[in-house]
Amino acid sequence: MPMKPGDIEDMIRAGIPGAKVTIRDLAGDGDHYAAEVVAEVFRGKTRVQQHQMVYNALQGNMGGVLHALALQTSAPD
Repeated sequence: MPMKPGDIEDMIRAGIPGAKVTIRDLAGDGDHYAAEVVAEVFRGKTRVQQHQMVYNALQGNMGGVLHALALQTSAPD
């Protein structure tokens, strides 16, 4: 069963408190999403570290229930 955008958003917010999360369904199939995540905890971290934090927040759903996620991460301006 595909993940809903709200479920992805909730998981990221739970794993990265205070994050601003925007989810877009790229293909309309519930499997391919884009996520923009802006969080203060990303400040000073590499892009790889930021993405790892998001994947950790998704609790192993990446590559399984959630097939593809295009990530854009940053610290707030």
